[in-house]
Amino acid sequence: MRDMTETADWTAPDLAAFEAMAEAARDALPDPFATAARSVALRIEDFAPDHILDEMGIADAFDLTGLYDGIPVTEKSVADQPLSPDTVWIFRRPILDEWAGRGDVTLGRLVAHVVVHEFAHHFGWSDDDIAVIDRWWE
Repeated sequence: MRDMTETADWTAPDLAAFEAMAEAARDALPDPFATAARSVALRIEDFAPDHILDEMGIADAFDLTGLYDGIPVTEKSVADQPLSPDTVWIFRRPILDEWAGRGDVTLGRLVAHVVVHEFAHHFGWSDDDIAVIDRWWE
């Protein structure tokens, strides 16, 4: 029997690979959302920064896979003076942890699910709106 440890790549996808998956998911949003989503910053980090976890009252960084930070387009006003760009954060390590624990979905599909969910906050989508775009349960 061949030793699979010699030929298998046991390295988890790095931040660049996650960024590529997240960008692909953003680009796959239906028009006109894909075009509008390009104006939102996309940040890929291993974990949420401590100040975000503290603000949200989250004790375990593995509990947060993604976050939308901004004002949803349904609530924006021309009078708003943004302090920073709208941002979708994707957190690699918690997603990897969920993916390994689930075992029933590809990593790319899980990343896409998190990306769509966070952009749903930006666009002000309802659960029904999300279900049309992300048929996660299928």
